[in-house]
Amino acid sequence: MTIVVGYDHSPDARAAVAWALGAGSWVTLLYAHEVPSWIPSNAGEILPGGEWEQTVLTALDEVVEDARRTHPHVRVEARAVHSPPVQALLDASTEAAMIVFGSRGHSAVANLLGTVSTTVSAHAYCPVVVVRGQPTPGAPVVAGVDGSAAQEPVLRFAAEQATARGAPLRVLTGPRSDVTPTLGVTVEPVTGHATDALTAASHTAQLIVVGSRGRGPVRGLLLGSVSQHLLRHSACTVAVVHHSPVVD
Repeated sequence: MTIVVGYDHSPDARAAVAWALGAGSWVTLLYAHEVPSWIPSNAGEILPGGEWEQTVLTALDEVVEDARRTHPHVRVEARAVHSPPVQALLDASTEAAMIVFGSRGHSAVANLLGTVSTTVSAHAYCPVVVVRGQPTPGAPVVAGVDGSAAQEPVLRFAAEQATARGAPLRVLTGPRSDVTPTLGVTVEPVTGHATDALTAASHTAQLIVVGSRGRGPVRGLLLGSVSQHLLRHSACTVAVVHHSPVVD
């Protein structure tokens, strides 16, 4: 299964590509563009669908070739679709191993764009990774678990990423969790609020992994408060992992 990267030529998107190349053996860059239903008369020439797609793919060629050159063991490809970016990512999530896209930082504009992160994270059919900043080699992967149904897939995802990146795994646990320390895994009970503990941990981590409440008519609307906070305020990359295959 491929890792799908939401790509738009921005520095954040390039950081997302770099992160994905270190996470799997097959990466697909997805460029989504929504053509407005109403176009002003002075807007200039609008390319036909086929020509638009070819223009975008030509622009992506350099990115794909650079990725293949630096990561020859990774299969890298790109595709372009006419679709709102959020919907394109959600559609791709039905067959992807994970969805990856860049953060917009902590600015006021970023807060307005935060709905993209929360919407995709709440409704995607696979883990969602929001990349922020450059990972520090050797920094730990941190998993936040609370003994709920989401604990097992969160720990599995975090362990896979720690192994892939040669990083230690640090697990912050709630009172109901029963994680046992093992070689290369540090377990630390959280006595205060999980949001504060994980946000603080993000300043020395390269990845924070948390669970979600799942999808569906109700739960899909309610990404957990801890996950929402981290998507907006974490100092490092955040992964949101669903606890089960989802059924609407």
